[in-house]
Amino acid sequence: MENIKVEWASDEALFELMKHELYTPVLGDILDDLGNYHHFLPQPVQPAREAMKIAGRAMPVVQADVYGPQEKPFGLLTEALDQLEAGEVYIASGGDMRCAYWGEILTATARMRGAAGAVVNGFHRDTPQMLEQNFPVFSRGRYAADSGVRTIIQAYRVPIEVGGVWINPGDLVFGDLDGVLIIPKEIETEVVCKALEKARGEKMVRKEIENGMSSTDAFAKYGIL
Repeated sequence: MENIKVEWASDEALFELMKHELYTPVLGDILDDLGNYHHFLPQPVQPAREAMKIAGRAMPVVQADVYGPQEKPFGLLTEALDQLEAGEVYIASGGDMRCAYWGEILTATARMRGAAGAVVNGFHRDTPQMLEQNFPVFSRGRYAADSGVRTIIQAYRVPIEVGGVWINPGDLVFGDLDGVLIIPKEIETEVVCKALEKARGEKMVRKEIENGMSSTDAFAKYGIL
């Protein structure tokens, strides 16, 4: 990590910098370069609205299927929501995705606690009421089926695996129009610094090409394509 200049002094500054300058393709490229090949969540996990971006710390949640009314409806859902911290991303997976994993009231709770967003490997519902809150939500799409008799929260703030991607509490979560990826906490500084350098370099290359330089010459000069 020689010659790496850290441009942020807090998580809040880091998240704003990432949302302002970075995008999933360039972060994914850097992770590939570092040999971290399994970082993108499954492609169907997309923003509920195209302009949404998300950057924050993972608060992983385990979903589990149930069949019918439960002694404790929703399992540990309210507990998981009520311990969310500012800048965290509620990120949930598990079960056969037979219902919505996110909706209006969950959005309101997470938003009021200062969470950075929600990512569910499943569906969301209450779409108009959710969207009007301007809170970043990424999911596999819209589906109205209620979770009350179909799924529970089994555990939270524990490691999970989504589509071959291992997610630990506190890992960086970043998402935009092209999907969602996970940056392991232990390499986040190197990844973000190198991604900033690459993103800024790509702007230079585009300008050179728009000024008449060939792609071959631009790649030879900058090593960016």
